[in-house]
Amino acid sequence: MSRKEQKQRADIYARITDRIVADLERGVRPWVRPWSVPNMAGRITRPLRHTGQPYTGINVLLLWSEAVARGFRSPIWMTFKQALELGAHVRKGETGSLVVYASRFTKTETDAHGDEVEKDIPFLKAYTVFCVDQIDGLPDHYYGHVTEPKPCPIERVAHVDRFFEQTGADIRHGGDKAYYATSIDAVQMPPFETFRDPPAYYATLGHECVHWTGAPKRLNRDLSRYHKDRSERAREELIADLGACFLSADLGIVPELEPRADHASYLASWLEVLSNDKRFIFSAAAHAQRAVAYLHSLQPLSDTVREAA
Repeated sequence: MSRKEQKQRADIYARITDRIVADLERGVRPWVRPWSVPNMAGRITRPLRHTGQPYTGINVLLLWSEAVARGFRSPIWMTFKQALELGAHVRKGETGSLVVYASRFTKTETDAHGDEVEKDIPFLKAYTVFCVDQIDGLPDHYYGHVTEPKPCPIERVAHVDRFFEQTGADIRHGGDKAYYATSIDAVQMPPFETFRDPPAYYATLGHECVHWTGAPKRLNRDLSRYHKDRSERAREELIADLGACFLSADLGIVPELEPRADHASYLASWLEVLSNDKRFIFSAAAHAQRAVAYLHSLQPLSDTVREAA
């Protein structure tokens, strides 16, 4: 990779990290905020490509944050060219939003012995997309995703209960704390009735089940340093926080913005780590995506929509 390519890639990491840091410095977790503002009320989805395929990882955070900041209602995004191919056009004066594409390519190089070897090189590319709200002339079905806010359920939600049951996680209830106990490989939850509302319960359960995926026999995120290393604890908590939001969107539940008691300290830790590692948020989003995909993989095919990586 050339120095120019390395600099461009570093600039992408820095631009996105600095944007998230700005939100965190205001006390806002941008991956939660879409459910706390009027224009996104009742919007229960990840951002979608023009094909209907959900975005994943860091792009979910970027587009959720952009939708809130700019008041967009539609969850659908596309490039300028894709809009043209559909016979539509981006309105004059509209500006696009940044998303990234990560992949790898193989390059043949000569090693120190003069032999040709293939080297696997990762790369990150930024490109621009526009929300359907910024585009005129699309087929009618592109404008049909805006829905009226739905009232919060007051009872348990059968399909969400079934989702967590089918993960096979050992979920226990009692006490007043929610946590994943590595020593017994079990998720401990306060009783359902003690939560403010069902979405708050399910979002918390999702958070703890993301921790559960990190066990050695599952995704093996090495949780052994969780209680010993402050930065490792902050990293794992960010993965669980992101994963819970991704999962809530997938399951169609809308938890209100009410930070857990420990989030204030984690905000400070996340800011500290982000200032020293511009790739931290990318890594956390990727781990969160893998955790949610793993939980989906435990469901019968008829009960869940498999998402493309």
